[in-house]
Amino acid sequence: MPSLSVSANIAILNMLFTGLRKAMNFETIIGLEVHAQLLTKSKMFCRCNADYANASPNIQVCPVCLGMPGVLPTINQQAVEYTIMTALALNCTISDYTKFDRKNYPYPDLMKGYQISQYDAPIGHHGWFTIEVNGEKKKAGITRVHLEEDVAKLLHRTSSDGESYSLVDVNRSGVPLMEIVGEPDLRSPEEARQYLMKLRSILQYLGVSTGNMEEGSFRCDANISIRPEDSLDSMAKVEVKNMNSFRAVYRALEYEAKRQRKAIAEGKKLVQETRGWVEEKGRTVAQRSKEYAHDYRYFPEPDLPPLVLDQEWVKEIRSKLPELPELRRDRFMAQYSLSLYDANLLTSSRAMADYFEDCLKTEGYKKLPQGKGTKEISNWLLGAASGIMNAANIDIIEFRKRVSPRQFVVLLTEHLQGIVNSTSSKSVLEEMSRTRKDSTDIIQERGLSQISDTQQLEEVVTEVIATNNQAVADFKSGKESALKFLIGQVMKATRGRANPKLVSELLKKKLEKE
Repeated sequence: MPSLSVSANIAILNMLFTGLRKAMNFETIIGLEVHAQLLTKSKMFCRCNADYANASPNIQVCPVCLGMPGVLPTINQQAVEYTIMTALALNCTISDYTKFDRKNYPYPDLMKGYQISQYDAPIGHHGWFTIEVNGEKKKAGITRVHLEEDVAKLLHRTSSDGESYSLVDVNRSGVPLMEIVGEPDLRSPEEARQYLMKLRSILQYLGVSTGNMEEGSFRCDANISIRPEDSLDSMAKVEVKNMNSFRAVYRALEYEAKRQRKAIAEGKKLVQETRGWVEEKGRTVAQRSKEYAHDYRYFPEPDLPPLVLDQEWVKEIRSKLPELPELRRDRFMAQYSLSLYDANLLTSSRAMADYFEDCLKTEGYKKLPQGKGTKEISNWLLGAASGIMNAANIDIIEFRKRVSPRQFVVLLTEHLQGIVNSTSSKSVLEEMSRTRKDSTDIIQERGLSQISDTQQLEEVVTEVIATNNQAVADFKSGKESALKFLIGQVMKATRGRANPKLVSELLKKKLEKE
């Protein structure tokens, strides 16, 4: 048998290795870097207003945040306190000593040519918090929590003749920015999504950040790589940027995990790089090679002294921490006998949880049926009220301005007392949210009070039976849906004001005599 040539042997080996790569199972490794703007009144290193969202471009600026030569920054104490609060809530160790460093890189949104950040002495380190995926709890590690300044904002435009150009708005430059660097403990895009949702909820409970991804006050970069199962050696790490929603993070990581596996199966080499997520195309694209720490030439910020964090101050901050989402959820289940599902939804936002508990403190709550009030408020908040908020594109904070907990409970009381039926109650709540009127006034103005007078309803029921022979025949032949149709006709005739339970009883009684 003739021997094979060298090239043939190489081809056979390549085929074998390709088959092996295709058969190999890979594990996804994900670590998230989250930047959250802090809710301070002034910027990180100057006295300029930090609330830039609705300001005209380049008016909330000064020589410090413009990066003028010779200016001296000063540290915002509130920003340091907020960062300590967050690090404590994430079970971090608080450093006795911390300092600021210069992170050097050239980019149009960085006028100074460097960013004041923290490198080797962060405020908090070695923390963790738990996430839940498919009913299972998992501990996610936190590498560090540190403080820095945000950069200016670039606005990319295209002129009428097709030329591209960029505008710079410096208002954002210098806004306090907290970075939370997670350990590479996440194993799926869903775990990453749950991590971000839980972290945002914690920040909102603390009151340190709005956590709004769409506005850019809560931003995420994801590091993702793959490795063969039962191996500790990961392949090249890719950083993914430009994700501005939880959905975008999930889709980008899902795409990138598949792309990396496909590349390995095809015998391609993965490189360490930064890729951007393109929402419209549903894919990531290469941007640049991934930087290493030495690329930034970190060195201590010469214009700011190191900080020694007094442990008594840290203890004082710890004592002021609010009840965090997981603890509040567990308390809601134990104290109010709520299901895990309902308690999770009610405590996902501090404002929603506060609204719920404020409803329980009203005078009207005492008038609700004993044992039913708590569940009724939960159902209406998570059902009708949430539907109204979604339709009007408002959050619970705005809803509270329109419908106070007292007004909300009064409407529920009127509903449970039979003054207004379920359908009309939801219509009243919608109008309350739109007009800020009390439910009692709306019910009176629109004549929505429920009809529970038996004699008045019997007349309507008799008329409906007389004019719907087919439905009557269907009911007598055993079709339960026919009864629902007849109830609907009575409700229509009374403009939704009839007492549905009483209507059902009257219809059955009369139909049995037919």
